[in-house]
Amino acid sequence: MKVAYGTIRVERPEKHIVVVTLNRPESANAFNTQMAEELVSFWRKVEAGTTAVRAIVLTGEGTRAFSAGADLKERRDMTTEAWTRQHEIFEAMAGGIMNSSVPVIAAVNGSAVGGGLELVLACDFAYAVPEAKFAFTEVTLGIIPGIGGTQNLPRAVGLRRAKELLTTGRRFSAQEAHDWGMINRLCPAGELNAQVLDCARAIAENAPLAVAAARRAAADGYHLPLREGIALELGCYYGLIDSADRREGIAAFNEKRKPRFQGT
Repeated sequence: MKVAYGTIRVERPEKHIVVVTLNRPESANAFNTQMAEELVSFWRKVEAGTTAVRAIVLTGEGTRAFSAGADLKERRDMTTEAWTRQHEIFEAMAGGIMNSSVPVIAAVNGSAVGGGLELVLACDFAYAVPEAKFAFTEVTLGIIPGIGGTQNLPRAVGLRRAKELLTTGRRFSAQEAHDWGMINRLCPAGELNAQVLDCARAIAENAPLAVAAARRAAADGYHLPLREGIALELGCYYGLIDSADRREGIAAFNEKRKPRFQGT
């Protein structure tokens, strides 16, 4: 995955872990068309299986912002047609995260506003620094969130609270986000990267097929009636019984050694 990007930085700190950094600090890591296209390109490479990735971390450059959302300076004089074309790229960008076959953890290093918050919510879960601030300010601009925000926020914080945040545009703190369940863990700024990498490492050391099945069962079954959700879980469970990783995991347990999972 050695590709030269202009607005994101892609690094592999460990064999199965990739860190993607939104790298436009001069613009609070706001995403423009180029960044969106580069993120789409990155996720297509992941889904094509061109690299053995088991966990992805998404973060922002610097300490000021995770992402301020869409770059409104770029959008200032856009025609309706140009705006629509760009938004389709933004949709693909967010869709790449939400539909990723690999777990994605947001490391929220600073403020996440508008589309930036949508990217956080698109991830499987998120850690954040206590100084981070969040807001959906779209209604103050005459629009609404358009890359998953109105759907992912209620699922993270509850419908009534989400309606308040979406319609007022008010900012809320990392502590509030944590208390509501939107942020999994608050980490001191100097420890955020290490704690997120510890989490990514724990995921990467597990059986990839089992991780994928657990994510699918939880996500797809979340809004199903319990009986249907259990049936979905069992389908995922039985799909793992004949896997080489299942046999390796049981063998490693009995031989008192660390398993060597291959994702097969």
